[in-house]
Amino acid sequence: MRMIFKVSYYVRSNYENKQGKSPLMIRIILNGEMLNVGSSGIYIDKKLWNNSTNRVKGRGSESLNLNAQLDNISNSLQMIFKKHEFDEDLTLDKIKSIFLGKNKIKTTFVEFYDKYLEDIKAQVGAGKSIALYHKYSAARSHFVNFLHAKYGRKDLMPGELTHLIIHDFEIYLKTVVSLKSNSATKTLKFFKTVVFFAQKCGVMAHATFLNHHFHLETVDRGFLTDEEIQRIMQKDFEIPRLEMVRDVFIFSCFCGLAYIDVVHLTQENIITLDNRPWIIINRQKTNVQSNIPLLEIPQMILDKYKGKTKDNRLLPVLSNQKINAYLKEIADLCGIKKRLSYHLARHTFATMLLSKGVPIESVSKMLGHTNIKTTQIYARITNKKIEQDMMQVADKFDGFKNCRNRLPEIPSTNASVTSFHIKTKVFFTSHNANRSITRISQSANRISKPIRMQTGNIYIRSNSSNMVICF
Repeated sequence: MRMIFKVSYYVRSNYENKQGKSPLMIRIILNGEMLNVGSSGIYIDKKLWNNSTNRVKGRGSESLNLNAQLDNISNSLQMIFKKHEFDEDLTLDKIKSIFLGKNKIKTTFVEFYDKYLEDIKAQVGAGKSIALYHKYSAARSHFVNFLHAKYGRKDLMPGELTHLIIHDFEIYLKTVVSLKSNSATKTLKFFKTVVFFAQKCGVMAHATFLNHHFHLETVDRGFLTDEEIQRIMQKDFEIPRLEMVRDVFIFSCFCGLAYIDVVHLTQENIITLDNRPWIIINRQKTNVQSNIPLLEIPQMILDKYKGKTKDNRLLPVLSNQKINAYLKEIADLCGIKKRLSYHLARHTFATMLLSKGVPIESVSKMLGHTNIKTTQIYARITNKKIEQDMMQVADKFDGFKNCRNRLPEIPSTNASVTSFHIKTKVFFTSHNANRSITRISQSANRISKPIRMQTGNIYIRSNSSNMVICF
């Protein structure tokens, strides 16, 4: 006998959370027998539930997302049934146990995440960077804090991680943690990688991130102009710490190294090739090698602090937080209105090279980018700078304005234009219109605007085409 298996849901009407929402419960049916599985992890307003359709009412994005989550749960249960359909001992309890993972070793989501972190840490220096480990670790910390703040919990089972929880987590990152939109999105992407790995390992049966779309906003990366760099370099600072921070900042303006790479810069990274010193270092962020010719100005800064640093470091680098705070002081003292940060030095280096004609492929190699598309961001910046520069000199071309009326209008190439020179009659010929008109008065309703007369030629624009009258 063919078995009939169904999945349905119902609202637990005797319970509401702080938001006034009730949990949706899962129920499975096999050949008419029913068994309650437990909570789906989805909470809704009771008024929005349609018992007859087993769906959340409405066509809004929230309703569509909730229904998509229900579809995921239903599909997971249906897959379990189809896999064990012909088992002699198949029962509702068995389907429930498999779905809840009771037949497996119980692993919470945070426990699984911690194991994933251990695997990344073990690969640091062997294809993975310490910076990557810290990013995954930060995403984990944010999620644990979110669980405690939102639900008063330290952990949850993988099956409890629903789309709604991800949605609330994103809001938490933007509001409570006060992350900017792009930072919150990047944190969620790291989190998503762990969730996808959990699905591949069979720890999670449903697609939590289904229909959850990420969007990175375009960021206009700032940079310093040559004049602003010179202003900082020429400033005499009475406070030694500001002078030191200025030197380290200018160093990166002329070599493009990120803060963490300057921290780890040692004499071993200075290599002579063809009688010229180079900085060759593997980026901490991506483990991609950066090859940078060491110019005179950064070389002078290295010479200034030679033998004056600790731990074999080439430069006296403070914490990133302190450096950025002192850079704000430097900006005020130098009369620079831009928001100075250490990473701005890297942007300045890239923009400066591209604006001076260095090929984008060379700039990408020096920056240690894994994809040239990342470098193209700076190319767009330089194009914008060129546009701004041209707008600044536009007024200097005012002397040419009086000459504009002497220029002939160029007829449009969108239509075929032919001219006739006849003593008594003037012909308009348009291949688009496919007709000729012998009297000017007859075409008055078609002519919108005579453009210019020069040496007997009148260029006229009609509604259908461009035509030339020759006398």
